[in-house]
Amino acid sequence: MIRERVADLLRRSAMSVVGQASTPQDCIDGILALHPDVVVLDIQLQGGTGLEVLRAVREAAPGIGVVVFTSNAHEAYRKRYLRAGACSFLDKAGESEQLVRAVESAAHQAVH
Repeated sequence: MIRERVADLLRRSAMSVVGQASTPQDCIDGILALHPDVVVLDIQLQGGTGLEVLRAVREAAPGIGVVVFTSNAHEAYRKRYLRAGACSFLDKAGESEQLVRAVESAAHQAVH
């Protein structure tokens, strides 16, 4: 349900949403197959974490921008994900209005 709301928000901002996934492996497979400019990633996934996805994407396709959008925005997570290569890290509760801008910024940083 939350993924659909995020997708709708991005579509209303004239962005294309090319895929969604709930497990780390499905995320990795989809990202590497579709090679989007930007990935919006949560840190909690079914059966794993977004950090697994971020690390795999950074290794295989470092030009893809990653925006972390989560309700688990503890400072330790923020630091860990930014160090691992996320373009930005946003709290769903307090920073959701910044998501579109963060995705646009990450898209400008993306190198393909």
